[in-house]
Amino acid sequence: MKNAVGRDIPEKILKETKKEVFKGTYVKDNYEYKKGAPKIRTLSDPTRSKLVKDIHEALVKCGIKDGMTISFHHHFREGDYVVNMVMEEIHKMGIKDITISASSLGKANDPIVPYIEDGTITCIHSSGVRGKIGEAISNGKLKKLAIMRSHGGRVRAVETGEVHIDIAFIGAPTCDDYGNMRAVGGKSDCGVLSYAMVDAEYADKVVAITDCLVPFPNIPASISMVNVDYVCVVDEIGNPQKIATGAAKPTTDVRKLMMADYCTKFVINTPYFKEGFSYQTGVGGASIASTISLGKVMEERGIHMGLGLGGITTPMCDLLERGLCEKIVDTQDFDLGAIESIKNNPKHIEISASEYANPFNKGAYVNKLDFVILASLEVDVNFNCNVVVGSDGVITGAQGGHPDTAAGAKCTIIIAPLLQGRIPVICSNVTTVTTPGETVDVVITDYGVAINPKRKDLIEAMKGVDLPFKTIEELRDIAYKMAGAPDPVEFEDRVVGIIEARDGSIIDVVRKIKSRT
Repeated sequence: MKNAVGRDIPEKILKETKKEVFKGTYVKDNYEYKKGAPKIRTLSDPTRSKLVKDIHEALVKCGIKDGMTISFHHHFREGDYVVNMVMEEIHKMGIKDITISASSLGKANDPIVPYIEDGTITCIHSSGVRGKIGEAISNGKLKKLAIMRSHGGRVRAVETGEVHIDIAFIGAPTCDDYGNMRAVGGKSDCGVLSYAMVDAEYADKVVAITDCLVPFPNIPASISMVNVDYVCVVDEIGNPQKIATGAAKPTTDVRKLMMADYCTKFVINTPYFKEGFSYQTGVGGASIASTISLGKVMEERGIHMGLGLGGITTPMCDLLERGLCEKIVDTQDFDLGAIESIKNNPKHIEISASEYANPFNKGAYVNKLDFVILASLEVDVNFNCNVVVGSDGVITGAQGGHPDTAAGAKCTIIIAPLLQGRIPVICSNVTTVTTPGETVDVVITDYGVAINPKRKDLIEAMKGVDLPFKTIEELRDIAYKMAGAPDPVEFEDRVVGIIEARDGSIIDVVRKIKSRT
């Protein structure tokens, strides 16, 4: 059955998942539902301790058994230790058929691949996966479907009860003996615990794992003791030095800096660039550079950002410190500078992932964005974006807040090079659709800028602006002339994963890559 972005979703997958095809970004506006709820075991005896001696005891007390769903957050990114520690112990206990529901999984979690291969882990829900986990799923080693959700989509799935978490494991930089968790104040600070807040509220059992036990009460708490069953102290929960890795680094690449300058020139010529505007960038090098470039113009013109949102990097915090940004609202810190900022600046504020991007609450922060600047692995001539599956067909990225912010912002800008190596980024059809073109307004490349034809207001605003404007088809043709039209990735029939739209419908599927042997 074809969906609203023209992707053919197999009937078998629709029946298996009990889901609908994607019908459009805003079709579920004004939708009504009842929230799911966890099982609660009360603690009224003041003498009963929540402290356990190790992860094994926590698992036993939580009643771990085959077939359960356990959850993790990824605020430590490539410095995370918690997923591997917990899964190693589950494996030692001989538990099988575990579903991991994580906000994201990265290369730091490569050691769990053998647990996929031996049936300890049979299902993964995540914003995305990188490294050997992505390779394992793409090669068909995961027994059940992998389900990729945006950050807002994940919260929606948990709050509606579609995903029920049996045990949540939350890495806490500081925690007291009753479970009050904070993301700062310890040796392994990660800034915020936004993604884990929904887990703490909706999981049947919640285990705080910390390497810094502090005196009670550890307040103001990111996650309250009222939602925590057990507290486990370990040597290390993560390495903050590895939070800013890969994409989350500033760039010195001349091509990316040029695209950042194009982006800034576009932004300042829109009607949305005015006193008090709201703004978010992704963590690609060009996106980060655009924040720095925009800050210079803001200072020159005396224009202030009212709100900086989302995953936060040091350049955004610098705007706050310089008085060019009034407030930062934060769901993830991508470098140590951002972590230091939220420790010290009262105008830098932690919020939950539900407040940030849940499409099924009564209004999330993404809906108040003027601009969002994002990256993409591929963009097609219909402005659809792919941020999950690489040009070789292997799962290598994450939706993150990409579809959420694109759906909410008044002006969604994608910055992407025309070619990545010798592979065209602007193409006729993306390998996998993760963000629908109806929510993408502008694509900025090193060879030109394309405005979505539906945004006639932006086309009008750009008349007379000195930028290399082209149609998206012209950009594709330039890419193909330079590198040739790419051969389509060869897949087998078996579907190994689904890409969910924010509302839980299926926007695309991921198939097993064809064996080269």
